[in-house]
Amino acid sequence: MAAQPLVRLSYEYPRLTYETNVMGTLNVLEAVRKCDSVRLFLNVTTDKCYENSSKREGYTETDPLGGFDPYSSSKACSELLTSAYRRSYFQNGTLILSARAGNVIGGGDWCKDRIVPDSIRSLIKQEPIVVRSPKAVRPWQHVLEPLSGYLNVIAESDADRGIIAGSWNFGPDPTDTLTVAQLVDQLILSWGSGEWRDGSDPSQPHEAAYLTLNCDKAKQYLKWSPVFSQVDSVDFTVQWYKAWHQNALSAKTATLHQIEYFCTLAKKLGHEWSQE
Repeated sequence: MAAQPLVRLSYEYPRLTYETNVMGTLNVLEAVRKCDSVRLFLNVTTDKCYENSSKREGYTETDPLGGFDPYSSSKACSELLTSAYRRSYFQNGTLILSARAGNVIGGGDWCKDRIVPDSIRSLIKQEPIVVRSPKAVRPWQHVLEPLSGYLNVIAESDADRGIIAGSWNFGPDPTDTLTVAQLVDQLILSWGSGEWRDGSDPSQPHEAAYLTLNCDKAKQYLKWSPVFSQVDSVDFTVQWYKAWHQNALSAKTATLHQIEYFCTLAKKLGHEWSQE
C-alpha cells in the first residue's frame, strides 16, 4: 500500500522508486524480524517482477526475476529481499510469502498513466481516449480477484509450510487475453459512448508488449481461480465509475455492493474460498 506503483513515473523518479520499493521492503522485513509476535508477512509485488521475454504461456513463480524499467526492477529486488530474509531468518518461524498479481483494474483508481483511470477521465470530459500501446497485452483482472487470492493464501497458512511459504501468482487464465485496444473498446461499450485514438510514440519509455501469468500453483494448492473473465472485469469496473459519476451511489456504498456481489457470485460458482 506504500509502494511507488507506476512504470512511467519510475523513469522520471528512479531513485525515489528504488528507495520506496526496495528500502521500504527492507524496513518492513527488519521490523518483522525484530517482532516475535508476527506470524505471517505477505509482500504484494507485481506481475512485472519477471524478466520479460514475451512468454506466451505465462510466467510461473520459478521463472527468472528482472525488469527493464526501474519500477519492474525495483519490484524484482523486493522479491529477492523477501526470499533472502525468508531463507536467512524465518526457516522455522514467521511465514514469509509474496504475491504477484496481474494488471489490476477496479473502481476508485485515479492514478495518472493507467489506462482505465485515464480512459474514465476522458469519457467524463467527452474527449477521445489517447492509447499509447494499443497492441500490448496484459493480464487484466478486477481488484477483488487478487484480494481473494491474498486472503485465501493467508487463510491456508496453517497448511503445509513448505508449500505456503514462497511466491504466488494471481491472475486471469493465460488464454483469456485482451489487448489495450480491446480493453478500451470494452470500456467504451460499457460506458455507452466515447472513442479512442492511437497515441503511440516511438520515443516513449519502454513498456513490455506481452505479459501473462501462469497461476497453476494457486489453482492446484489453494483451489483458487478467477471469478470474472477479463471482459466481465472491465464491465464491473465501469459500473463503479458510472455509479460514482452519476451520484447514484457513494464511493463507499458502490464498493461494498460490489464486494457483496463478487462474493455471492464466487459462492454460486463453487469457489472454495467463498464457502465459509
